[in-house]
Amino acid sequence: MAPDYITDEYLDRFIKQALQEDVGEGDHSTLCSVGEHQTGSAELLVKEDGILAGVTLAQRIFTHFDPGLSVEVFLEDGASVRRGDIAFVVNGRARSILTTERLVLNCMQRMSGIATATRRMVEEVSGTRAAVIDTRKTTPNFRLPEKWAVSIGGGKNHRLGLHDMIMLKDNHVALAGGIRAAILRAKDYIRATGKELKVEIEVASVEQAAEAAETGGVDIIMLDNMSPDEMAKAVKAIAGRCATEASGGITLGTIRAVAESGVDYISVGALTHSVKSLDLSLKIRVDKN
Repeated sequence: MAPDYITDEYLDRFIKQALQEDVGEGDHSTLCSVGEHQTGSAELLVKEDGILAGVTLAQRIFTHFDPGLSVEVFLEDGASVRRGDIAFVVNGRARSILTTERLVLNCMQRMSGIATATRRMVEEVSGTRAAVIDTRKTTPNFRLPEKWAVSIGGGKNHRLGLHDMIMLKDNHVALAGGIRAAILRAKDYIRATGKELKVEIEVASVEQAAEAAETGGVDIIMLDNMSPDEMAKAVKAIAGRCATEASGGITLGTIRAVAESGVDYISVGALTHSVKSLDLSLKIRVDKN
């Protein structure tokens, strides 16, 4: 099931814009080589082990472009897949299958790569209290599918954008006049606007973490670029007064030590800004009649 932010309206708008970008006035390669009434089928072939994501989106792309296409799904979003697996078969007009092929693959390959990387990190912190979360370091106009892929991989979504949370980063803190001043200004803003917004603030030291916790009115304190030992001290200094988030260049090799510091969340920008796509292919089957 798709997250709440993946609405029908969003999907229709995204698919329409993506098809316009790719197809434009027409898929001339297909129009010149494939008969108008020719039918066929194609199978989604997995060429690399990983976690599958984007199946639901692929179904929506196919039927948005051509309601006559049908998709037989064998492997759902979140499935562990191995090289050689067939995720689904799409049947119908051959022209429609070919014209939508690249958009389906672009979405599924990237989403599956994100889901695979997320699952590895989630498994690495298993047994700790830490949840793996995403960031805003996403591809413009493709953020929601990328965050969807994180959730498919077992991670949690952080804020969707600038509009649904107050996050006071180092530049905000500097311009506001410090940790305490930034928090107080955020609290004043919430009172003045009447908005229900969570507040998170970034800190760079144990002392700043303690200052933020003592000021109050903060939901999450982000511990940025600290060592696991420093994070453990910061968690102790905050003493359960709010949640904690570890951030800053965290990798698969370092995430376990970070999780063992006692933080609640670990944000990993690399899940969306540096991920390798999973190798998938759509192979056509030609009807002989």
